[in-house]
Amino acid sequence: MQKFLRDNRIYFICIGLFLVIAGGFLAFIELGDAIFFFNNRRADWSDFFFKYGTKLGEEAAYLGFGLILLAIDFRKVFVLPILGFTITFVSYFTKSIFAQPRPAAYFKDLDLLQNIQFIEGVDIHTGASSFPSGHTMSAFALYTLLALFFPKKWWLQLGFFSLALIVGVSRIYLVQHFLRDVFAGAIMGVGFGIAFYLLYQFVISKFGKKQA
Repeated sequence: MQKFLRDNRIYFICIGLFLVIAGGFLAFIELGDAIFFFNNRRADWSDFFFKYGTKLGEEAAYLGFGLILLAIDFRKVFVLPILGFTITFVSYFTKSIFAQPRPAAYFKDLDLLQNIQFIEGVDIHTGASSFPSGHTMSAFALYTLLALFFPKKWWLQLGFFSLALIVGVSRIYLVQHFLRDVFAGAIMGVGFGIAFYLLYQFVISKFGKKQA
């Protein structure tokens, strides 16, 4: 376990800092404050950046990195679709259980929806499916797994964390989720990423040559 943490310390330090900072904000701000913070600081470049950056947590990202892994170790590729289907199921199941309103529905009930600026071309969800953020869960699961596939390579681990963070922030910026949804999705995603990495290592150790 010590070697596992040491080899991936850059990624886990980033995750730890993110959780501490985000958790601190959650303790002191109101539910919709993070959305208003970003909404009041919008710009054309950030609208474009987060509109497309949010797709880093979708199926295309799994496919793209799967193709890259084919050139490195094809056995690792098989983990990605299983992880993706698992996250899809867990996201749907947990959203159904908690049934929390999306920000648009929440602000509409408070008669505050007119104060929100939406981004053109972004479909806004209004149902009771806010908690947790599925995109964030998916992104942190995928990029945690990928980061762990490349231990000791701090530049890759920092890059993978950055990609996951972009997705999480995008969900707030695009008025699709609250900070609490992103926070919970990130924790769950990291957990699944670690679990699937350990599962992969177990299978390889039993049925094939163990790889880092």
